[in-house]
Amino acid sequence: MFKKIILIASVLMAHSTFAHPDKAHVAVDGAWVRATVKGQMGTGGFMKLTAAEDLRLVKVSSPVAGVGEVHEMKMGANNVMEMRAIEGLDLPKGKSVELKPGGYHVMLMELKSTLAKDSTIPLTLYFKDKKGQESKLDLQVPVSLQPSTGGSVQPMHKH
Repeated sequence: MFKKIILIASVLMAHSTFAHPDKAHVAVDGAWVRATVKGQMGTGGFMKLTAAEDLRLVKVSSPVAGVGEVHEMKMGANNVMEMRAIEGLDLPKGKSVELKPGGYHVMLMELKSTLAKDSTIPLTLYFKDKKGQESKLDLQVPVSLQPSTGGSVQPMHKH
């Protein structure tokens, strides 16, 4: 069983591209990023997100990657699986939305180094509410070959 931790989004600074600071309450459950091998330039991140209010996941970033995107994987024409970046993923109030292999997920590309199994990486999730106010959530996410059977996602502490 995954442990669950409620994380409170960081307040964004006025100079940020997200000009309207706000706090978002989002539960993150079972988060992990797939480990990579030398030379691999991309990997996926997976988790369950439950928002305390209607939100939209609009962006992701990590210092380990040059590019972070929210992706959708679905069956396309001629039964060919297709993956593409999407502008955002709706997180209805109180409903768990799963980002998983073969479905919605976080995609980290232009990796700057190999992501080693049993390490952790910083990952930032950016949200937008119905009023257009934007917020972010800084996480430390475990790197694994498969979903973890325990552990929790920890917020990043800045001093």
